[in-house]
Amino acid sequence: MQKMINKVALGCSLFLSCAVFAQQLDSIPDAQIAPEDTTLAAEMAVAKDTVKPTYKRTKLDGIASVVGDYVILESDIEKTLIDLRSQGASTEDITECGLLGKLMEDRLYAHQAVQDSILVSDDEVNAQGDRQLQQLVQQIGSMEKVLKYYRKEDEASFRQELYKINKLRMLSEKMQQNIVSEIEITPEEVRQFFNKISEDERPVFGAEMEIAQIVKKPKPTDVEVQATLDKLNKIKADVEDNDASFSVKAILYSQGPSKSQGGLIPGVTKNSGLVKEFKDVAFTLKEGEVSEPFETMFGWHIMYMEKIRGQELDVRHILLQPEISSKALENAKTELDSVRQQILDGKYTFAEAALNFSDEEETKFDGGQLRNPQDFGPRFELTKMDPALYNQVRNLKDNEISYPIEEQDERGGGISFKLMKVTNRYDEHTADFAKDYTKIQQLAKTEKQFNAIKKWMDEHIEETYISVNDSRKDCDFANNWVKE
Repeated sequence: MQKMINKVALGCSLFLSCAVFAQQLDSIPDAQIAPEDTTLAAEMAVAKDTVKPTYKRTKLDGIASVVGDYVILESDIEKTLIDLRSQGASTEDITECGLLGKLMEDRLYAHQAVQDSILVSDDEVNAQGDRQLQQLVQQIGSMEKVLKYYRKEDEASFRQELYKINKLRMLSEKMQQNIVSEIEITPEEVRQFFNKISEDERPVFGAEMEIAQIVKKPKPTDVEVQATLDKLNKIKADVEDNDASFSVKAILYSQGPSKSQGGLIPGVTKNSGLVKEFKDVAFTLKEGEVSEPFETMFGWHIMYMEKIRGQELDVRHILLQPEISSKALENAKTELDSVRQQILDGKYTFAEAALNFSDEEETKFDGGQLRNPQDFGPRFELTKMDPALYNQVRNLKDNEISYPIEEQDERGGGISFKLMKVTNRYDEHTADFAKDYTKIQQLAKTEKQFNAIKKWMDEHIEETYISVNDSRKDCDFANNWVKE
């Protein structure tokens, strides 16, 4: 079974490789405190010399391989390895041959995407570069400091290199998505996948639990709501009438998680995972316009339209939550104490109480059942749970209901109280087809995706011009890059 799991893991690696690179570039930390900044420098160096290389600066024997229209230099491999080490990643099992194979895979995806007319628009690529530059400026301090840190002469050349990096990455991602987009897995395929694993090699799943909760959210009074609206309207007037900076106002006053970024939420589309009310307002604004105050589940907002690029928007917002009186807080806690006692007295089951009393729309109609954000299933593996959630339930016994727990919503939803209950426990166990069907199904689908990508790789390696430097032909590649 271990070999099979390794094989599936390799499939995940192939499928997600470009997404990992994208994550590295999209979350560049402050240059003064984290070594991960070298990711951008290394990737830019790779991109700079892989598309239309400057032969005056490159010796012929400096070319490690060519894949279609893309050139990979020996220095690209070295820079990638150095970058991994600078991030604190273990490179003990990573070889230069393995890294070269990874770089070749990405370029084969991108090359074939172009051949198949899988397009990435300039607007998409430039929008990504804009977001990255905005993040860098906010984190490092100014464009001048960004250029100095990354040793770039001017913003135009920096943008050009970001364009090359992002274009290659986005083409690669789209090609991979295209390969597996229509792959589905049938129950019979899941059964066959499971049955071919010998009993002594079946995976072991860690201890898990299912959790339910009943939530009370104290409500502000009309007076407190009006005070919040007055404050937002005052900020709006200052921005519109006195040319005050919306981003500075957001840093000073917003209570949302984007506060430190000046309220910035880049790349908003109609499919973004934002609440409907927020997106509805965003798509009514013109550039430079400030919205009227509006309400979402998180509180009251005003929004500023920073930039419109077709159906993609960069917006800033300020979130304020009305003050909640100490009396309202105490009343919410008292009400939950009463609900808890009624459950213990047998007047309601926990699920019935959730339906009748919980203020959380996402869970009340499902008996208060929490869903794991990883797979939207009801189970939480103990070793992978959010630490805050684990600490709230780790001492609960079977059928025990917690006393009211106070919680501050990190997303900006204010203070709430909740009762919690562990509804099911699953000890560490060897995979069982009936009990663990969802997990086995995902493993089976991942293997099927891996096989599809491997087949695609084999076919397109044969059809594509590929050259590997003589010094690298002895590498034990996962794919047949050195054609016989």
